[in-house]
Amino acid sequence: MRFIEEIVVDDFLPTFRSLLADALRERGLTQSEVADLLGISQSAVSKYVHGDVARHDDLLAHRGLEELVKRLADGLADGDMSSVQALVETEVFIRELEHGGVLAQLHEDAVPELEGYDDEFAVHDPDSQLRSAERTLASVRRGLSVLENTSGFATLIPAVGSNLVQCLPDAESIEDVAAVPGRILDVKGRATIPADPEFGVSEHVASLLLAARTAGSDARAVLNVRYDDTVVAALRDSGRTVVEFDAEESVEPAVAAALADDPAVDVLYHTGAMGIEPVVYLLGDDAVSVAETAREIL
Repeated sequence: MRFIEEIVVDDFLPTFRSLLADALRERGLTQSEVADLLGISQSAVSKYVHGDVARHDDLLAHRGLEELVKRLADGLADGDMSSVQALVETEVFIRELEHGGVLAQLHEDAVPELEGYDDEFAVHDPDSQLRSAERTLASVRRGLSVLENTSGFATLIPAVGSNLVQCLPDAESIEDVAAVPGRILDVKGRATIPADPEFGVSEHVASLLLAARTAGSDARAVLNVRYDDTVVAALRDSGRTVVEFDAEESVEPAVAAALADDPAVDVLYHTGAMGIEPVVYLLGDDAVSVAETAREIL
């Protein structure tokens, strides 16, 4: 009796880790950095990159594994992907290979009695909340990187600060929205991001996003920027749907009224009120797309 987990340990992991170690080294990471990312010893990394570990031919021929390694190496090397997300993505990939894929075939080869057994077991859900949360955080990190590398973005930050938020697909509360703790601030002409994104740390911008979704919007991300007539005009001129809402009303009814005629609004804004700074809200499918919208209007 041989468990499929043994196939994973004996065949998949040596092949996968050696490929990923090679890919990370090609992207300029040291053996020590690779060891930290993979959670293995530096001597093990040395064996992988010097070809001292056998790779399984069937796995090497699998295009999906090649694509996974490239995606993980790019994300880990750039800092856009956390080690947790890399782990979850790999776990999901392993489960896919176990269900009718190359690992299932290797298991059948090792245990011929399994041949023809069609039942599948839902060991891992590829749409798990953990996977979705890690992907959402990664998207916000990529969006923040766009903003950090956008010359002049600091001029778009309102006095109250900006925040870049993205929610889970089935978001119901602020706890389901990822954002920057505190706010993105203009510090001596440079956009300053105080910490990595987390869930449940934005109240106002997250509330606006949730209100828009309640009103029928498909948007999953919002970035708030400084209000200016030229900013609003530039957004309209770019072909985006721009709608004003009432800052003196509560967020949910105000946004609902603004989206009543067309929920597919790209931009919401208000011109302020007593003690309320005028602000523009850029809506989009993800954090990267709204960050790129901000870049376009500079």
